Amino acid sequence: MQIIKKAFKICFLFLLVTKVCQAQFIDNFDKKTLKGWSAFTGDGTATMNFVQQEGGYASILVDATKDPLNIWYAITKRNVAPFLNLNKLKGPDTELRVEARVRIYNAPHRVNFMVNTQRTTDFHHDLMEFELPDNNWHVISMTTKNLDAVPGDSLFIQFNVTDFGYDKYQVDVDYIKADIINVRKAGPDKGIQILYHPPIPALTTFSQHLEVKQDALINSEYPELNLKDWQVREKEGDAQVLTVTANQWAILRLDLEQYKNAKAEGAGLLELTTQAVATGGNYFDVYGQQLGEEFPRVRVIEIFGGPADWDQNKVNYNNFMRGKPYADLFNTQMIYDIELDKTPGNKNFITISQPVMQRLLNGTTKGLLIRPLGAITASFYASEHQAGQMGPKLHFNVKK
Repeated sequence: MQIIKKAFKICFLFLLVTKVCQAQFIDNFDKKTLKGWSAFTGDGTATMNFVQQEGGYASILVDATKDPLNIWYAITKRNVAPFLNLNKLKGPDTELRVEARVRIYNAPHRVNFMVNTQRTTDFHHDLMEFELPDNNWHVISMTTKNLDAVPGDSLFIQFNVTDFGYDKYQVDVDYIKADIINVRKAGPDKGIQILYHPPIPALTTFSQHLEVKQDALINSEYPELNLKDWQVREKEGDAQVLTVTANQWAILRLDLEQYKNAKAEGAGLLELTTQAVATGGNYFDVYGQQLGEEFPRVRVIEIFGGPADWDQNKVNYNNFMRGKPYADLFNTQMIYDIELDKTPGNKNFITISQPVMQRLLNGTTKGLLIRPLGAITASFYASEHQAGQMGPKLHFNVKK
């Protein structure tokens, strides 16, 4: 009888362990080497390594010093299907949740999760970015939505680093796990989630509508010039505009003093009104389909440094940059890349994520930089045009 009981216990434990193994994948990165992971870069000339560290974590090491465009990605990818019972995804309210504990060294920057199968065609469906506000460890997680994965599929989880800048970067990963969960019982996801290409809400959903206080142009090719009188001739007369080209960028500053103790509620919108957009170029022939489709666009970037009280009537490239490197003044990871509406007078709305909105409100972010991505010349109406009616504006909400 004792032998039978012992055998029953062993069998029960085996079934229990099997059940656990079929419910969850986890890699604690505590082995001597990494196994089962693939790692690769794309959309640029950055290189990467995914390495096991002695401290019980893995590191993504990226060298983007030879990448001229900052449109690169570094991907770590693993098929977790062998560790999961995909039949469980057929049940009601079941999804896959991916979780990791991560750390960066150049905050604030974003990383992202992606989940897909060998049949996936919409790679943005289960994709979520995460803001890492400092250089401490952070737990982040993403739950899929209506995941289409069935027994026999490969189920890939990806942890990705993108567009950090032009330097060398390290991102540490303490663990990554994937689990099939009941969304009604599992609780909310962790971390500061940033939707990738979120829908543009109606302006009526915002309570605050603020015109920029100062907007100006700085030109690296003519660094001593102040360009306060930059204008174009229209039928109605001269119109002051902000024209961005490869060597000429627009800088925006807002008066947010009254909001310095406010909390941003959700994302905001930056509004730019098109005056003219000139584009062209055989990007697909030169860069291929995947990279070529990133052009031509305009990038919106946080300003961290430079003079806090620059005057649009006096500012130029030299007195704004003050001889400092680009990375000292600007966040090297853009807020957003936008494909512009080319029709004169039409609006362009750029999502300003909640973390960036908060940094604008508390003064950590001192303004916004607008620069081109690709061979594009884009002009927007400046704040002086028609008493600011068509100038740059910021729409947002604050918590009451």
